[in-house]
Amino acid sequence: MSSVGIRNLCIRFGDNEVIKDLNLDVVESEFLVLLGPSGCGKSTLLHSIAGLIDVAEGSIDIGGTDMTWADPTDRNIGMVFQSYALYPTMSVERNMSFGLRIKGLPKAEIERRVSRVAEMLQLQPLLNRKPSQLSGGQRQRVAIGRALVREAGVFLFDEPLSNLDAKLRAELRRELKLLHKKLRSTMIYVTHDQVEAMTLATRIVVMRAGKIQQIGAPDLVYERPENLFVAGFLGSPGMNLLNGRLKAAGDSFQFVSDNLTLDLAAYAFGAPHGAGVDVVLGIRPENLLIHAAGELQGTVSLIEPMGNHHVVWVDFGGHLLSSVVSGALECRVDERVNFSIDLGRISLFERASEQRL
Repeated sequence: MSSVGIRNLCIRFGDNEVIKDLNLDVVESEFLVLLGPSGCGKSTLLHSIAGLIDVAEGSIDIGGTDMTWADPTDRNIGMVFQSYALYPTMSVERNMSFGLRIKGLPKAEIERRVSRVAEMLQLQPLLNRKPSQLSGGQRQRVAIGRALVREAGVFLFDEPLSNLDAKLRAELRRELKLLHKKLRSTMIYVTHDQVEAMTLATRIVVMRAGKIQQIGAPDLVYERPENLFVAGFLGSPGMNLLNGRLKAAGDSFQFVSDNLTLDLAAYAFGAPHGAGVDVVLGIRPENLLIHAAGELQGTVSLIEPMGNHHVVWVDFGGHLLSSVVSGALECRVDERVNFSIDLGRISLFERASEQRL
């Protein structure tokens, strides 16, 4: 296992600067997930760590050694791509061992590594099959196995599950999580799927337009987003957002909008602020609570059954707010409902800077 250190990284394609002055430390044995929308630079960053893309400025350190200009084969990495990229004429065993044979490893060592990884990934019954005889999930397991037999210091995953159906994605997510627990290897994983990020990551790196927006444990990034972009990107449904302003109220403040006033005495401000500042209030759907004793009222516009819970959309003064309701549902579309907001778990952002207050 190895650490990865990135300093002042810049990557350009012609006149287009995809990544600028990016700094990132990946700790040994962690499962770091690079999360963001398409085009944010996460795959470009991963490919630069792998040595598949030249950097314009900055440095990349792997395992304490400067690897900025090293060939990919010298970086002690294993990589799994979005496409399986298996050799169609080779068996599963030959696909997994190909890189080791090219390196000239002894036959006994190759057999040991392939056997070990095949057991971990439950590929033993498939070792003599060709890729055409495998399902999509089995092919991706072979691609993962081909990387793992390298016994590399760092494993890189570039959206490896995006071509699979929902059921297979969930199964392989679980297998990857268990695999990391067993190997304790350093893994860097690229995805635009927030469910993958939240379930797999030790830490999440949220990216936008080539810049890091926030780094932290999944729970921290979800509960305390650093800016409006992170708040809106994480969560399904996304965070409810309401415009308003801060108003002084004794020793504390209130959030005030056209149809809502909330006491902010329980809110832990983390940035300088003052009365009259235009702000955006953020409420996660699970913190908007529909119950008979709620002090706020709205009209149910839509109900989305989600199996073990429902997403209820409430029209509140022209604003459509979502609420996650577990258990039995006691409201219907077009009914008036009472609800309250868990003030201990709200977020506030300055509207001008979009940064968390």
